[in-house]
Amino acid sequence: MSERLEFKAALTVDDAGTITGIAWPFGSPDRVGDVIEKGAFASPEVLPMLFAHDQGQVIGVWDQIEETPDGLTVKGRLLVDDVERAREVRAMIRNKAVSGLSIGFRTKAAKPRQRGRTITALDLHEISVVAVPSHPGAQITSVKAADGTADQKETILENEAELEVKNDPVISPEDLKALKADVATIKAKLNRPTAANNNHPAPANDNTLERKAFNLFLRHGVERMSADEVKALTVASETNGGFLAPEEIGNELIKLLSEYSPIRSYARVVSISAESIKYPRRVSGTAATWVDETEDRTESGMIFEQVKLTPIELATFTDVSNQLLEDNAYGLEGELLSDYAQSFGQTEGLAFVKGTGVKQPKGIMTASGIKEVKTGVAAAFPTANPADVLIGMYHGIATTHANNGVWLMNRTTLGTIRQWKDGTGRYLVLDPITAGGVSTLLGRPIVEMPDMDDIGAGKCPILFGDLTGYRIVDRVGLSTLRDPYTLATKGQVRFHARKRVGADVTHPDRFIKLKVAA
Repeated sequence: MSERLEFKAALTVDDAGTITGIAWPFGSPDRVGDVIEKGAFASPEVLPMLFAHDQGQVIGVWDQIEETPDGLTVKGRLLVDDVERAREVRAMIRNKAVSGLSIGFRTKAAKPRQRGRTITALDLHEISVVAVPSHPGAQITSVKAADGTADQKETILENEAELEVKNDPVISPEDLKALKADVATIKAKLNRPTAANNNHPAPANDNTLERKAFNLFLRHGVERMSADEVKALTVASETNGGFLAPEEIGNELIKLLSEYSPIRSYARVVSISAESIKYPRRVSGTAATWVDETEDRTESGMIFEQVKLTPIELATFTDVSNQLLEDNAYGLEGELLSDYAQSFGQTEGLAFVKGTGVKQPKGIMTASGIKEVKTGVAAAFPTANPADVLIGMYHGIATTHANNGVWLMNRTTLGTIRQWKDGTGRYLVLDPITAGGVSTLLGRPIVEMPDMDDIGAGKCPILFGDLTGYRIVDRVGLSTLRDPYTLATKGQVRFHARKRVGADVTHPDRFIKLKVAA
């Protein structure tokens, strides 16, 4: 007879994907009367994080598991940057469709109670995120905008793929049907345009209260909003316009795809509360010299300079008709924020690459002090063996920075580089093994930057380096202001959007660029 793998529950997660909770509380039974005593758990240091005990849905990893006075406390990471299902689960937790944790274990020692068992030893195999836990105390504890609740008890035979769920009088067929409907609604919402902070997810946009508040703000201003809705408005923003002439329209806005720089995902980004920030930078250090036993020593010192980063304002405004605000059918509140986030992301992304530093951030390709490797004219690019040129760049910076480096180029340049081969006829660019992966060049990732130069005379189409040497400072995030008065006589409302951001290269020694001969 096969052994049974049992499941109990509780869970929580934050915006960055860090998830914490109590997987099993001590001192109280679950809904079927089982009690697990403190000291019963035997588990490895790292466990997989599954969704609903489905081995085909690995959404993260648990890397901190310990017994505390409250229970089995766990902390892990949802793989939100790599796994689509992990992002969906995070959204479900924030919207309270999923609120529990459930443990999968094999019992080693137990004794019967009047109802259920007292389990004194078990092997822990996995911990899942679930909708309804078996133990009411199994809670998600650190998810922003989401409460942790419990999860239902489930049992699965070790050698069988089909999951059995024990009947639980707490969950009626009607409740289960409603739960499935909630999950379907959340999935539909995930397919709608959401705000982004230059490629970073904006979890607050999934909050129903904030969406409702911003929608009311756009259409009517603060006059018709409750205190809670006004408070929620402080973390929301959006914009777009147009006039709906036909009597019947679709509920979808057709948009063209625009790309903008993903540099925020790799650079060092900090938020500041002052008008600027200064970083000391060492120009030279001490120097030791060889001496005899009684010979005079030579003095040496350290020389420093300062790097000052000042956030610059980025702003625009849009006029929208009152009739559009009242009658639009394609989700205006989502489109406004989505479009502002995209246009601001494109503008600052260009500045992060080519910014002059005058009334805009300093771009990584215009910063001084970055070494160059020169190659042949554009018509015969490159004149030397392609592998030799790139290997020279790779070894042109310190080993520590090269090991953390990435290749920056636009898609057109990448199309040319993909055709290069080494002396044995092998392509230099290697495609990712798995879907969603990144291509590599000499073992380091390739990052497509749409604002990088094309291959041309006097241009620098390729940069290699460690992007932690480029620093971005945020002073004010994307915010909006509704002005219903300026254009009131024209039946329009004006929306202002702004943010303050600065950037500059702090470590030019971490980069090297390829320059095409003029």
